[in-house]
Amino acid sequence: MKKTIILFALVAFTAVSFGQKKRTTTSATINFDATTKLDALPKAENKTAVASLNTKTGDVAFEAIVKNFAFSNPKIQEHFNTAGWMDSDKFPKATFKGKITNLSAVNFKADGTYSADVTGDLTMHGVTKPVTTKASVVVSGKTITTTSDFTVALAEYDVKGAAIGAGKVSTDPKISVVAEFK
Repeated sequence: MKKTIILFALVAFTAVSFGQKKRTTTSATINFDATTKLDALPKAENKTAVASLNTKTGDVAFEAIVKNFAFSNPKIQEHFNTAGWMDSDKFPKATFKGKITNLSAVNFKADGTYSADVTGDLTMHGVTKPVTTKASVVVSGKTITTTSDFTVALAEYDVKGAAIGAGKVSTDPKISVVAEFK
């Protein structure tokens, strides 16, 4: 009897696991581009963001460790993580939790490129604000790749710094997010 119950539980767990539509990755990439005419160096990349996509519900989420943003100039990276900027010791993560609002326009079972409308909450520097953006969803075999570009107003997230005021760093940097789910 015990073996039957254990076997039934194992079969049920397997069926639930394969029926889930949630995909995750630990190597999503987030690019931060705050360049201006005065300074072309405030660009960073984080290749260790965690992302999830639920193809059934349209739920999407990203989480990035702020200290993992790498700049070509170590001095800019140092400033980026200080209390005057991202204060990464106090606010170690940036997150986004949202949803594809036009889920019926994306066919996760057919190869192709689809346009998705995404709405959610971006939390950065301890401040949460709503964000609405477009995303590209590319389905190729069993791989789904999502790409989105948007801007953030640093002042809305209480991010300040002398370089921003001096015009060396954009007040509205461009954020690009790419995640490949296999």
